[in-house]
Amino acid sequence: MRKKRPQEIIENVRVLDFASEGKCFSKIDGQVIFIEGVSAPGDLVDIQVFKSKNNFKEAKVIKTHEVSEMRIDAFCSHFGVCGGCKWQHLPYEKQLELKQKQVIDQLTHIGKVPLPVISPIFPSENTTYYRNKLEFTFSNYKWLTNEQIASGEEFNRNALGFHIPKRFDKILDVDHCFLQSDPSNQIRLKVKQFALDQGYTFFDAIKMKGFLRNLIIRNSNLGDLMVVVQFGEPNHEEIEKMMSFIAEIFPEITSLNYVVNQKGNDTFLDLEVINFKGKAYMEEKMNEVTFRIGPKSFFQTNSTQALNLYNITLELADLQGDELVYDLYTGTGTIANFVAKHCRQVVGVEYVPEAIEDAKLNSSLNAITNTTFLAGDMRKVLTDSFVGLYGKPDVIITDPPRAGMDKEVVEVLLNAGAQKIVYVSCNPATQARDIALLSEKYLVEKVIPVDMFPHTHHVENVALLLLK
Repeated sequence: MRKKRPQEIIENVRVLDFASEGKCFSKIDGQVIFIEGVSAPGDLVDIQVFKSKNNFKEAKVIKTHEVSEMRIDAFCSHFGVCGGCKWQHLPYEKQLELKQKQVIDQLTHIGKVPLPVISPIFPSENTTYYRNKLEFTFSNYKWLTNEQIASGEEFNRNALGFHIPKRFDKILDVDHCFLQSDPSNQIRLKVKQFALDQGYTFFDAIKMKGFLRNLIIRNSNLGDLMVVVQFGEPNHEEIEKMMSFIAEIFPEITSLNYVVNQKGNDTFLDLEVINFKGKAYMEEKMNEVTFRIGPKSFFQTNSTQALNLYNITLELADLQGDELVYDLYTGTGTIANFVAKHCRQVVGVEYVPEAIEDAKLNSSLNAITNTTFLAGDMRKVLTDSFVGLYGKPDVIITDPPRAGMDKEVVEVLLNAGAQKIVYVSCNPATQARDIALLSEKYLVEKVIPVDMFPHTHHVENVALLLLK
């Protein structure tokens, strides 16, 4: 067997600036090195190269000698190991500056189209405890730090927490997470302790077996609290015991549910969710529109900032009341129902059939009668014939996944010739690519970045395109 080549270690590297996707970079002998791990411009670090190409290298920080004056202290004890909140060591104002720059750079260098002055990024009101959903994984293979390994001690390897970046089989056991408000931390810790006391098996991702698999905690701005426990074995006596414990200790839970999942992955869209206690859903309110959210429903995970995002979308659409609006990648119809009262008709299209059922339900709950929702692959559903059947749209709102829109979809948009396109994106790079394709018939009128996820490099961006 051929031995692996030892990875190159480069000492005393001065970090120069930030790069895309939350990385930093430096240059050695004219070659760019992209650096992963905790770093900031001005740091002096040792790095280990894990990928070499002709014109660049990729490396990770293995030791820090000097820290940048830019840095601040991280607030979370798991910082540097956990895959979330990787920018805790940067002041929030600096994070916003970097996200603004990311949007400008990607629209400029990838889109290469004339741009207006880009609006200042819309900051998040809350920078901690802002998420309404967290998903934790049970594992019998807890991540150990180098210090723990070096100690020679024996550790209980059962964990309940987050996946270590790039490792599907190892879990960081979380003490306190700053992403979701109480009682999220208490629920996770109490559930874990009860499981240990009862001697339950935590899931083995290699052997694909174990009693406890997953824990989802969701809350809403109306005070609802949903918990979903995913079990890997149909041991109904012990399931009853676990669920009864949670119900007794946390009476504030308004929707308590569980799933038995013996598949090879954690997704449960195709499995039955059993409501153990309370409602089978929770409710969220955006302005005067109420949304019912089931255990399988998608909803924006930062409720406060989602409302700002939808208000910006509505403002850019500038609906006068008589427009036909297409809402593409509508999900559970959140934007469609949000804008419905401001226009004549909304037609929403989404790939996931269950999401479309949620969209229809939310229209019904709010007595919204001017929405039509269809499920299917966007490339196959949204065709020139579709436009002929449902009518030429006056406004198109599109909020695609990170991969952006397929070329076939862009072609239909160009043929449809709506007066306005409001493009909401969680990935300005693919948004810039699509805008370049749309520039054949559209000009970019306005761009507003929105920070949905503080302490991460992710940024949402809304662009208004007007027909030439």
